[in-house]
Amino acid sequence: MAEITLLDGSIGQEVVKRSGDRATPLWSTSVMIERPDVVGGIHADYFAAGATIATTNTYAVLRDRLVRAGIEDHFEELLEKAAAQATAARDAHGSGRIAAALGPLIASYRPDICPPPDEAKEVYAELVTLLEPKADLFLIETVSSLEHAKGALLGCSDTDKPVWLAASVNDEDGTLLRSGEPLSALAQVVGEYQPDAVLLNCSRPEVIGDGLNIVRNFGKPFGAYANGFTRISEGFLKDAPTVDALEQRQDLDPKAYAEFAMGWVAQGATIVGGCCEVGPDHIAELARQLRAAGHRIV
Repeated sequence: MAEITLLDGSIGQEVVKRSGDRATPLWSTSVMIERPDVVGGIHADYFAAGATIATTNTYAVLRDRLVRAGIEDHFEELLEKAAAQATAARDAHGSGRIAAALGPLIASYRPDICPPPDEAKEVYAELVTLLEPKADLFLIETVSSLEHAKGALLGCSDTDKPVWLAASVNDEDGTLLRSGEPLSALAQVVGEYQPDAVLLNCSRPEVIGDGLNIVRNFGKPFGAYANGFTRISEGFLKDAPTVDALEQRQDLDPKAYAEFAMGWVAQGATIVGGCCEVGPDHIAELARQLRAAGHRIV
């Protein structure tokens, strides 16, 4: 049996559900200015469910996104509060690690507007510098193109902390990045920049397995955490979208999701968890199934 790192699940959707606020382009970020305890409670619930990683609520804490929302002056405050809430939940739980989330620049799932690597490097490097004191590792999320991967990995080049690279694949074909580039081409980037693990995230669980058959050959620890959306809609690909443009699946209850994740573990994945619309109940069921199968959650 294997040792499995169990990630947490959705942060943004949980914030919306618990805060009662209307979704905005920065629905999961602005809440930290006045109600950071909402985020801390989410981290605590994931630890209680069995997760061993708290992913900081920093996915969208990026200067370009904050400028659009008129809250750029809160940039460092938001990073600090996000790290503090994750750390406090971890300390209260008594164990676990903090993964500092590094989201896509400008917008998710939009490789067509991704800044070139040299430009992206500077943006990510600032985030790494500010988050490094509280981070146990860095999690580059929802990578949709080879250029995106290069820029983010360049930005992490000066840290001594582990760096995990999570790519998002096509909703209908798990062998392709959302850019249309073959996932197999990511092997060269991984070989050059040497992230410590390679994951697939924020994609439909049905296509993850095909992607993992490719990623497993990269020579790195690998895993996945899928989303619970029906698909990434055209409406969400417009400028400054909100989560209202995405539809939650009704057929992906905790047992159904855990069955997918257990399939990834059977393929050799050692890092699993959940992304958007995958909540604490899903993680608790996954933890139960992992233990029942004789795996050790670490």
